[in-house]
Amino acid sequence: MDIILLERIEKLGTIGDVVTVKDGYARNYLLPNKKALRANDGNKKVFEANRERLEKENTERRGEAEKAGEKVDGAEIVLIRASSNSGQLYGSVTVRDIAEKLAEQDHAVDKKQIILGAPIKTIGMFDVRVRLHPEVDVTVKANVARSDDEAALQTQGIDVMAAMFQEEQSEKVGFTEDVDPSLEPGEIPADMLEEGADEATTDEDKAPEDSGESSEETTEA
Repeated sequence: MDIILLERIEKLGTIGDVVTVKDGYARNYLLPNKKALRANDGNKKVFEANRERLEKENTERRGEAEKAGEKVDGAEIVLIRASSNSGQLYGSVTVRDIAEKLAEQDHAVDKKQIILGAPIKTIGMFDVRVRLHPEVDVTVKANVARSDDEAALQTQGIDVMAAMFQEEQSEKVGFTEDVDPSLEPGEIPADMLEEGADEATTDEDKAPEDSGESSEETTEA
């Protein structure tokens, strides 16, 4: 279907452009939301007659959105959720959750303005795009953690899940001795040789005594 855009649509065009889209997309989204008109002769004349007004209104709305965007851009929201040891959430974080948290910070953002793609299902820091106007996008950070302490660590740039994984791996491996990088492969450290020598000397020192005791026992016998 050929349509006339009444506002900028990402990957389609800007206000006044005539583009071709799938019928379902036009009927189910663009036309009912007044984002476009069917590109027939009558609508083309109506659009041209109102182009100046439409462009002026669009400019005003864009200015308001840019002003609001200065406040919300870069905002960080914390969402505390339960998760498995692997970081998978028991549930998910949706656009509604994000909109509610932004509202708590006095940011008036409708859930329809939040572009998430898919619900968040793991612990971590996520960049979330917010479209305040067809030509104005800002980014907020969703800090999804299991506790306020973990959220604080993630704010500092620490990957909580990676740190936890490393800790678990260390516990599995257990204690390991430091390796002297100056040694050749298979070479025994000098201190171990000295210890071995001392032990051997001690055994030798004990041998005569044992021998003597055995001789005495034999004589007595």
